[in-house]
Amino acid sequence: MDITGTIEKILPTQTGTSAAGKEWKKLSFTLRTTEEYNNFYCFDVFGDEKVDNFLKYNKEGQQVKVDFNVKCNEWKDKYFVSLDAWKIFKAESANLPDPKDEAPDSDNLPF
Repeated sequence: MDITGTIEKILPTQTGTSAAGKEWKKLSFTLRTTEEYNNFYCFDVFGDEKVDNFLKYNKEGQQVKVDFNVKCNEWKDKYFVSLDAWKIFKAESANLPDPKDEAPDSDNLPF
């Protein structure tokens, strides 16, 4: 799946150690699209290299396209859903709708 929008907030990097003793690093960021509904998302970036590259090449206010997977985990009969970003790159401005163009124009009405 993919989605295009603007990075609103980059949250602090989280680190820890797995049960197997391996170090891990995770970063979350929020993205807002120009859609009318369901336009706010929070993605996770997992892994040292991916987190470091994300911080190196992205900043708040930047328009990006995010390729991601939806992941669901069960824990004690509760379910948790996360959006795992696996590829993030700068959006081409030609593909982004201009919010000013969203207002209906009386000449373009379908009736």
